[in-house]
Amino acid sequence: MHRFRIDIEYDGGPYAGWQRQAGQHSVQEAIEKAIAAFSGEEVTIRGAGRTDAGVHALGQVAHFDLSREWKSDKVRDALNAHLTLAGEAVSILRAEAVAEDFDARFSAKARHYLYRIANRRSPLALERGRAWHVARRLDAAAMHEAAQRLVGKHDFTTFRSVQCQAKSPVKTLDRLDVTRVGDEIEIHASARSFLHNQVRSLVGTLKKVGEGGWTADYAQAALQARDRAACGPVAPPQGLYLVRVDY
Repeated sequence: MHRFRIDIEYDGGPYAGWQRQAGQHSVQEAIEKAIAAFSGEEVTIRGAGRTDAGVHALGQVAHFDLSREWKSDKVRDALNAHLTLAGEAVSILRAEAVAEDFDARFSAKARHYLYRIANRRSPLALERGRAWHVARRLDAAAMHEAAQRLVGKHDFTTFRSVQCQAKSPVKTLDRLDVTRVGDEIEIHASARSFLHNQVRSLVGTLKKVGEGGWTADYAQAALQARDRAACGPVAPPQGLYLVRVDY
């Protein structure tokens, strides 16, 4: 068998998420159909992260095995040709042959996410579906201060979906930075792995701080409560991007 790694960009808007689901259109299924179309082989691909419905990717990673050897550029170009023909909002940025022990999910050392808040009075036209529109002016400095209280190894039960299947709520959050760039607030989050809805839950809490309703102390207290009820509203999916996976 020959194992391939692919780096993927996609608009999450048209999909029910990364993972294949019965009766739902998923990114995984779209790519698997493209693989079958060019190679004649039915395969199951494994992704580095199971992004939710509406979440985008600039650098998702996946791997799959084929019985025949293919040139990497051929794999990339053939997949893109079939994805384009099918009208999918998915692009294969690169493909490469990798060792048989490479695993897109379990070999990952870090995952990096970006959350975009369009912080302006006017509604979005070009960026609709690609950022969270918040009309009320947010204090990015206050949000960043609160974010630093959440960095490190903690029990993140407060920021964990009730549907999360992780064995433990304890994670190490390596980075949570908030910056303003004009009318956009960018929130960068990095960790080896995340809980289900963790980033969006963190963003929702930080937004409450930015509005002035909550303080950094309150955000820290919410973390320490280890209670989902203490979390702010979960931010919508359209502002979230899986930017990069490190190996």
